[in-house]
Amino acid sequence: MMRKILITGGAGFIASSLAERLAKDPENYVVIVDNLLTGSMSKVPKSVHQNVKFIKADANELKDISSIFLAYRFDYVFHYAAVVGVKRTLAHPVMVLHDISGINNILNLSKNTGVKRVFYTSSSEVYGEPVEFPQNEHTTPLNSRLPYAIVKNVGEAYLRSFKHEYDLDYTIFRLFNTYGPKQSADFVITKFLLAALKDKDITIYGDGSQTRTFCYIDDHLEATCNAFYNNLVLNDVANIGTDQEISVLQLAQTIIKVTNSRSNIIHLPSLKEGDMTRRKPDVAVMKSLLKREFTSLEVGLRELINSDRFVTH
Repeated sequence: MMRKILITGGAGFIASSLAERLAKDPENYVVIVDNLLTGSMSKVPKSVHQNVKFIKADANELKDISSIFLAYRFDYVFHYAAVVGVKRTLAHPVMVLHDISGINNILNLSKNTGVKRVFYTSSSEVYGEPVEFPQNEHTTPLNSRLPYAIVKNVGEAYLRSFKHEYDLDYTIFRLFNTYGPKQSADFVITKFLLAALKDKDITIYGDGSQTRTFCYIDDHLEATCNAFYNNLVLNDVANIGTDQEISVLQLAQTIIKVTNSRSNIIHLPSLKEGDMTRRKPDVAVMKSLLKREFTSLEVGLRELINSDRFVTH
């Protein structure tokens, strides 16, 4: 029996990478839905086994998405469609709030068409300005204030409610920074790398002391697929990220070193909001899913530089 899998937002960086990995298994039939607001057809995987279908549609529009559910009768859903990017989500808060309609659509259609499990991408942003380190899935308070983080938090509440009331199984992934070849140019590592490879100035908001952890896409996908295939993190939450904390300034310096760049680092005024001072996940669940060491930042950066994305630059 083929597994029928829906991936919303499947023309985006992480979701298209997941689609590509799942499509390598001929037992999976993957339907990708995306409205192409920020996604790109160039990221949609070409199918080796004729088991990938792309449909341009908007998960937030019920008439768009309901006909797809009724046509395919999915076994599993990965709901990744969302407005993303700090600046974009700050500039368009009402558009961000509209993503709640998508969550509601996906869960109601899943419950009514026999979907076995919904995988939902939440975000480290639900922790808000952090009050505990490392940030633990169950003990760290969710301190969401910005619309993007609030919507992710609402999504998590929807999944728990649908499990309680309709017994619809779920898995929540709280994503910390992930990077890889398909990432858009407006995210930090790609932006810094593109500048460094051309010896252009690298710009940092504030003094660069804000910290992040950076997870290479292969680690992210392996953890996700292990949860999927082995029925792990069932009706539970997992942080997806690494525990290798680095400041944004150190990140810029590392990228300059790895690329042998002559770029200068330029400091801009701090962002008014949305640039949290620190991020560090509790990775106990992530480690149990990955079952190997994390890809180090330097190794991941070299993989990225050697990918088609940068070799052609």
